[in-house]
Amino acid sequence: MKLLINGLMIACLLVTLAAATAFGNTRKSEIAFSADTKVNGTLVKKGKYEVAFDDQSGELSIFKGAKLIAKASAKIEKRDQKARGTQVQTILEGMDQKLVSITFDGSHEDLVVGQLSMQAGGN
Repeated sequence: MKLLINGLMIACLLVTLAAATAFGNTRKSEIAFSADTKVNGTLVKKGKYEVAFDDQSGELSIFKGAKLIAKASAKIEKRDQKARGTQVQTILEGMDQKLVSITFDGSHEDLVVGQLSMQAGGN
Protein backbone atom coordinates (compact mmCIF):
# COMPACT_ATOMS: atom_id res chain seq x y z
CA MET A 1 0.00 0.00 0.00
CA LYS A 2 2.84 2.40 0.91
CA LEU A 3 4.52 1.61 -2.39
CA LEU A 4 1.36 2.49 -4.32
CA ILE A 5 0.93 5.81 -2.46
CA ASN A 6 4.61 6.72 -2.94
CA GLY A 7 4.34 5.90 -6.64
CA LEU A 8 1.25 8.10 -7.03
CA MET A 9 2.92 10.98 -5.20
CA ILE A 10 5.99 10.77 -7.45
CA ALA A 11 3.79 10.62 -10.55
CA CYS A 12 1.85 13.71 -9.40
CA LEU A 13 5.09 15.57 -8.75
CA LEU A 14 6.44 14.74 -12.21
CA VAL A 15 3.20 15.83 -13.89
CA THR A 16 3.26 19.11 -11.96
CA LEU A 17 6.88 19.81 -12.93
CA ALA A 18 6.22 18.98 -16.58
CA ALA A 19 3.17 21.26 -16.68
CA ALA A 20 5.10 24.15 -15.11
CA THR A 21 7.88 23.98 -17.71
CA ALA A 22 5.42 23.53 -20.60
CA PHE A 23 3.60 26.75 -19.81
CA GLY A 24 6.78 28.85 -19.70
CA ASN A 25 7.13 32.09 -17.82
CA THR A 26 5.25 35.31 -18.49
CA ARG A 27 6.67 38.55 -17.14
CA LYS A 28 4.44 41.61 -16.75
CA SER A 29 4.93 45.27 -15.90
CA GLU A 30 3.31 48.64 -16.34
CA ILE A 31 4.96 51.06 -18.77
CA ALA A 32 4.26 54.57 -20.00
CA PHE A 33 4.91 56.03 -23.43
CA SER A 34 5.59 59.78 -23.30
CA ALA A 35 4.75 60.12 -27.00
CA ASP A 36 2.83 58.16 -29.66
CA THR A 37 5.03 55.15 -30.45
CA LYS A 38 4.99 52.51 -33.18
CA VAL A 39 5.28 48.92 -32.02
CA ASN A 40 5.68 46.48 -34.90
CA GLY A 41 3.87 48.90 -37.22
CA THR A 42 0.96 49.54 -34.81
CA LEU A 43 0.59 53.07 -33.47
CA VAL A 44 0.35 53.05 -29.67
CA LYS A 45 -0.83 56.40 -28.32
CA LYS A 46 1.04 58.01 -25.45
CA GLY A 47 -0.15 56.86 -22.05
CA LYS A 48 0.08 54.01 -19.56
CA TYR A 49 -0.08 50.35 -20.61
CA GLU A 50 0.61 46.86 -19.31
CA VAL A 51 3.28 44.90 -21.12
CA ALA A 52 3.65 41.11 -20.96
CA PHE A 53 6.50 38.97 -22.30
CA ASP A 54 6.13 35.23 -22.82
CA ASP A 55 9.56 33.59 -22.47
CA GLN A 56 8.50 30.46 -24.33
CA SER A 57 7.02 32.11 -27.45
CA GLY A 58 9.19 35.25 -27.42
CA GLU A 59 6.08 37.44 -27.80
CA LEU A 60 5.79 40.89 -26.29
CA SER A 61 2.18 42.08 -25.87
CA ILE A 62 0.95 45.56 -24.95
CA PHE A 63 -2.47 45.91 -23.30
CA LYS A 64 -4.73 48.81 -22.36
CA GLY A 65 -6.92 47.23 -19.71
CA ALA A 66 -7.99 43.88 -21.16
CA LYS A 67 -7.64 45.04 -24.80
CA LEU A 68 -4.59 43.88 -26.78
CA ILE A 69 -3.12 46.96 -28.46
CA ALA A 70 0.07 45.63 -30.09
CA LYS A 71 2.11 42.45 -30.33
CA ALA A 72 5.70 41.94 -31.47
CA SER A 73 8.44 39.35 -31.33
CA ALA A 74 11.32 40.10 -28.98
CA LYS A 75 14.67 38.53 -28.32
CA ILE A 76 16.47 38.46 -24.99
CA GLU A 77 19.85 40.19 -24.68
CA LYS A 78 21.94 40.06 -21.51
CA ARG A 79 22.80 43.26 -19.59
CA ASP A 80 25.87 44.00 -17.50
CA GLN A 81 23.85 45.37 -14.59
CA LYS A 82 20.46 44.80 -13.06
CA ALA A 83 17.86 47.34 -14.21
CA ARG A 84 16.75 49.95 -11.70
CA GLY A 85 13.10 50.25 -12.63
CA THR A 86 11.32 49.23 -15.79
CA GLN A 87 12.97 50.90 -18.79
CA VAL A 88 11.55 51.65 -22.24
CA GLN A 89 13.88 52.57 -25.10
CA THR A 90 12.60 54.16 -28.29
CA ILE A 91 14.22 55.64 -31.37
CA LEU A 92 13.07 58.39 -33.69
CA GLU A 93 12.96 57.02 -37.24
CA GLY A 94 11.88 59.69 -39.69
CA MET A 95 8.79 61.22 -38.09
CA ASP A 96 7.92 58.06 -36.14
CA GLN A 97 8.99 57.08 -32.65
CA LYS A 98 9.55 53.31 -32.56
CA LEU A 99 9.93 50.92 -29.65
CA VAL A 100 13.43 49.40 -29.48
CA SER A 101 13.48 47.53 -26.18
CA ILE A 102 11.94 47.07 -22.76
CA THR A 103 13.74 46.05 -19.58
CA PHE A 104 11.79 44.88 -16.54
CA ASP A 105 12.66 46.17 -13.08
CA GLY A 106 15.42 44.08 -11.50
CA SER A 107 16.16 42.16 -14.72
CA HIS A 108 19.57 41.37 -16.20
CA GLU A 109 17.98 41.14 -19.68
CA ASP A 110 16.78 43.56 -22.35
CA LEU A 111 13.83 42.52 -24.51
CA VAL A 112 14.78 43.80 -27.96
CA VAL A 113 11.71 44.20 -30.16
CA GLY A 114 11.65 42.76 -33.67
CA GLN A 115 9.34 43.67 -36.54
CA LEU A 116 8.39 40.17 -37.69
CA SER A 117 5.32 39.28 -35.65
CA MET A 118 1.64 39.89 -36.34
CA GLN A 119 -0.03 43.17 -35.44
CA ALA A 120 -3.01 43.82 -33.25
CA GLY A 121 -5.54 46.63 -33.62
CA GLY A 122 -4.50 50.09 -32.38
CA ASN A 123 -6.35 52.05 -29.75
